[in-house]
Amino acid sequence: MQMNFTGDEDRQALKALRSPDESRDDVLRRFVRLASQSLGIPGSFISVLDDEHQHVQAAHNFALAQSSREDSLCRHAVDGDTAVIVPDTWLDNRFATHPLITGAPYIRFYAGVPLKYQGGVVVGTLCVTDTAPHPFNAEQMVTLKLLAALVTSFLEAWHAASFTDPVTGLPNSQRLIRDLQFLATSEDLAPRRLVLIDCIDMPRAYELARSMGMGPVESLLKDVATLLPLRLRPASGDMLYTVATGRFALLTRDNSHLTADWVASKLAGISADLGEGIAVALATHTGEVTFTPDEISAQEALRRAVSALHEAIARGASSMRFNQCADTRHTRDFTLIHELASALREDNGLWLAWQPKICLHSGKPVGLEALIRWRHPQRGELSPAQFLPLAEQTELLSALTVWVTDRVIERLSRLRNSGIQLPVTINISSDDFSRQDFADVLEMKMIKAKLPTSLLGIECLETERIIESPSAIKGLEMLKLRGFGISLDDFGTGYSNISYLRRMPLDIIKLDRTLISKISSDTASRIIARSIIGMLKELDYTVLAEGVENAETVTALAEYGCDQVQGFFYSRPLPEVELDKWLSWKLRDQC
Repeated sequence: MQMNFTGDEDRQALKALRSPDESRDDVLRRFVRLASQSLGIPGSFISVLDDEHQHVQAAHNFALAQSSREDSLCRHAVDGDTAVIVPDTWLDNRFATHPLITGAPYIRFYAGVPLKYQGGVVVGTLCVTDTAPHPFNAEQMVTLKLLAALVTSFLEAWHAASFTDPVTGLPNSQRLIRDLQFLATSEDLAPRRLVLIDCIDMPRAYELARSMGMGPVESLLKDVATLLPLRLRPASGDMLYTVATGRFALLTRDNSHLTADWVASKLAGISADLGEGIAVALATHTGEVTFTPDEISAQEALRRAVSALHEAIARGASSMRFNQCADTRHTRDFTLIHELASALREDNGLWLAWQPKICLHSGKPVGLEALIRWRHPQRGELSPAQFLPLAEQTELLSALTVWVTDRVIERLSRLRNSGIQLPVTINISSDDFSRQDFADVLEMKMIKAKLPTSLLGIECLETERIIESPSAIKGLEMLKLRGFGISLDDFGTGYSNISYLRRMPLDIIKLDRTLISKISSDTASRIIARSIIGMLKELDYTVLAEGVENAETVTALAEYGCDQVQGFFYSRPLPEVELDKWLSWKLRDQC
């Protein structure tokens, strides 16, 4: 395996070898023991030399752990890049008064050969030594050189396994961290730029692997690793890395033209080869951070670059620079989602508010909508808009659905046969009712509680995702068959159209507040609302308007044929104790 090092990289190779690695050093100790046994010389060691010291990396019957480079016998082998044989140090003018010969470890015989990587870097020596003089013949020299070659091959393989990506052949993330750490301790503290490059849709690549195997995916990664230097043409001293599957990094100087934006532009519109004549278009996102190596840690520099890249991906942008505000927001969101998981696990801080639904014909409450709230121990009362979008990106959304469902069923069970018992609607995402057993589980919960399914309504969010998902449509149909009422939220905005009403098994259509908020003052809004309500009634839906805040809107909606309303004109969402009191008053003639 070719190990090519240039410039400061030889010192980096030495630094890597000096880093702790017990499994590596255990193999080196076996090599030095083998050297002593093969050559019949009691002492042996492997040394690593830097600018100031000799470090004994592994030893057999040799007590020295470290010396100055000047006092090291091994420096002659390293500096001369050749084998050094000293049968009797007392008879060699270079060493007769040497402190390691006149004093401990009293070296009388020394033979050492350099450990030289194929790229030309000499990282140390393999030596045999004794406190008595020895002859050393040509056959022994061949054996020592052969052992040194084996040690070198092992170290190259160890280096490759530790610091090279096995698929692309590029330096890996461990090498990047090591290089950044080296920069921080070097004299070259010029500002650097780290650019992360995400250009492969890995989920799609792995879908291809399901039918074609991993070979084409590896071909894709190798092809991209070949394309990058050809497209970007990094300067001498710039480094390309593979930091994750399908993700690359470029380390350059801050004054380089290789910015995240420039890299994204150079990679736009290109494709990579899967093999067998199949090409995959690359969708590139990049993120960059600039930094001075001694001011932030290697891990922090990489983290900031990752933050910038993920911000670009989240925004659908081709490139982003690290932004402290965005990073702080992401960190805050990350913390919040973990705190939400803890709140769910410990059932602490989450509670339900209940929004009454009012019949426009009777003026009486006819139902409730359960709305989750979170009383955060430090941030106070949080609305769903502050944490539900984060939960949607994780499995927590389904856990929240379970929590809400169980609390609603508890209420329905508590008020069994009560005069203030009303059906309750809960908000469900398409991911939930796309699960094959969702309707069955929900029905079993109602049966176990001895409640009719008609008391629990399902309000559909994410209409576009539902329409595009056969499993979601089937999930809705299963809920409908089991007697659960189905409501469609936010009709009249966004993706709303008439055609999908025929595809979804719906009972209630909720008009979005933006559709009816101006009907008391705007002629166009009145015409639109009246037309939509008329159409929905002809299609035999129950129509509910949300966000009703004044009497004029109520009057208009009643005139247009709307069935139900909810909003602050009647009641804000209420905690359960307040709700029960409010219902007892509103339904006093029924209690």
